Amino acid sequence: MTELNVRFYPSQPKQVYLFGTCLADVLFPDSGIDAIEFLERQGIEVIYPDGQTCCGQPAYNSGYQDEAKQVALKQIEQFPLDIPIVVISGSCGGMMRHHYLSLLKEEPQIQGFCDRIFEFTEFLVHVLKIELKDQGPKEQVALHTSCAARREMGVHLTGRKLIEQLDNVELIVHNKESECCGFGGTFAVKHDDISAAMVADKTANLLDTGVKQFISADWGCMMNINGSLEYQNKPLAGKHIASYLLERTSESNPSNKGN
Repeated sequence: MTELNVRFYPSQPKQVYLFGTCLADVLFPDSGIDAIEFLERQGIEVIYPDGQTCCGQPAYNSGYQDEAKQVALKQIEQFPLDIPIVVISGSCGGMMRHHYLSLLKEEPQIQGFCDRIFEFTEFLVHVLKIELKDQGPKEQVALHTSCAARREMGVHLTGRKLIEQLDNVELIVHNKESECCGFGGTFAVKHDDISAAMVADKTANLLDTGVKQFISADWGCMMNINGSLEYQNKPLAGKHIASYLLERTSESNPSNKGN
């Protein structure tokens, strides 16, 4: 039995925190803004602490335990209220829910903090039990989930459930969907030749589907895949699932007019 199956999910809260991740905050802020707008449409007040930064995963994965601990403790300080913390990256969510437990095992309140961590799609499916009304035109998309998010958070299941609610969207499953894209944070820098070969495989399989767009809940993977596709001069590009769901369910979205 997986952790996803045995976890206790609370009833819909009135307030949540949003952990935007360092990549989204610095490079792709629109996805964080879209996630906030989407949650607010569900009647939830979203609190975004300005002092949040990185979850500490790059340092942790590189073996810098003391530095990762310092970063993690600073993040915990930003979320004092006993309300859910919604994370718009499955890999960051996995770090904060699972690895903080061992990294900060001496902290008395760490279990309570980790229990408040919810990946964005997980929160929509299991806490909000959301029912989506598709407002967009017919199209086909592929879904990419990071290997860490897939194995630690089970978000390939929740992401798939959300896309399957969209009546006009056909989800195309690509070959080797569960395989890593080669990003892995610092792995892509330390082992660039291996990373490049892995993302070449990933992009080839995505291109084979014939879709014009792929969806992901992890900006690290999407940055890597999008960068490779751009280098290859391919028109395919990825979009964060928060932005995609907001677009597909918005009657006023320009792309939905006339359909």
